[in-house]
Amino acid sequence: MGGLDIVIANAGIIQVGPAEALGAEGFQDAMDSVFNGALNTSLAALPHLRRSPAGGRLVLIGSVGGLLAVPHLLPYSCAKSAVAALADGLHAEEAPHGVSVTAVHPGLMRTGSHLHAFFGGDRRREYGWFSAVAGAPLLSMNAERAADRIVTALQRRRPRLVLTPAARLGATAHGLAPVTTTRLVSAAARVLPRDGSRTTVRGSAVEAGEQPPAPRLRAVLGALNERAADRFNQR
Repeated sequence: MGGLDIVIANAGIIQVGPAEALGAEGFQDAMDSVFNGALNTSLAALPHLRRSPAGGRLVLIGSVGGLLAVPHLLPYSCAKSAVAALADGLHAEEAPHGVSVTAVHPGLMRTGSHLHAFFGGDRRREYGWFSAVAGAPLLSMNAERAADRIVTALQRRRPRLVLTPAARLGATAHGLAPVTTTRLVSAAARVLPRDGSRTTVRGSAVEAGEQPPAPRLRAVLGALNERAADRFNQR
């Protein structure tokens, strides 16, 4: 239509496992897709957004994992933390040009992401806990509802949106008491698998080839996420 008014950068990958199992390559892959994807999209779009008659709007999708580091999701957390800094900095720099920049930090989203995440170390157990928690009732959020909230934040030019009550609680607690939250997260990490072997596979391959642990518990906690995977054609 001869111009660019709205840009949303949402590309990314998720790797699940201990840092030693994912290796430096895992961190580089996360930075390449999550951070560089947001960075390159922003730099390419900003000249056009500045010329928007209505004032351009840029939305960068971060994560609560970028506000509070999550064990066994460290490449993802590091890349999303960089996105958070980029969004906050661009919000300040672009304000004089009439461009608003909104940082969106979702918590757990029901999108079927467990099927496309990459799992390292004890991939069977890593897939088991992630696929259950990712769609757990009360902790996770419906993707359509999240999209509606993001559009509203974009329309209102909000500088930041944190989605799900659990994510807001975690981000606020870490901001007020970082030492305490770090200790609590460290305690939670003790129950996660400790296998550091360097083998990474996609979640759909684990689902098809290896029976994850606690199938009944996963069936209950992950039922909503499984329905989302079907609805969004993630199989």
